[in-house]
Amino acid sequence: MTEFVDPEREQFEAFKGLDRDQPIEMLNLVKFRDIAEYPSDHELANARLTGAQAYRNYGAETAPIIKRIGASIVWRGAFQTTLIGPADESWDEVFIARYPSAHAFLEMVTDPIYRAAVVHRQAAVKTSRLIRCAPNESGNSFG
Repeated sequence: MTEFVDPEREQFEAFKGLDRDQPIEMLNLVKFRDIAEYPSDHELANARLTGAQAYRNYGAETAPIIKRIGASIVWRGAFQTTLIGPADESWDEVFIARYPSAHAFLEMVTDPIYRAAVVHRQAAVKTSRLIRCAPNESGNSFG
């Protein structure tokens, strides 16, 4: 499984190039490391936290920012199996975060408190997928 933890510059520029004034929903697929990998100079470098524990630290430290910008987790599920797709991908966290706009998302990722907290995410995550979507109508049929 290829590791994807942080966005590549080109991906981030493509994200910023889309309409910023509409609500967005971010599909998050996250696979944890067995043991979190903090930078050697971080206070938790030798704590031997699991990836899940480090990710909980990330969640706890960023929750006030999520609330302040008006974002929320609108759906969370427990991964069971992949029916169509790479058989070697499994996920420890699967959720959809809703942001009132891409501006709000960008405000979050540039907030100094968030930038300090993201070290927990980077230590925790083995690989992930973060997929921006535009909200659409729900219904009773495909397509």
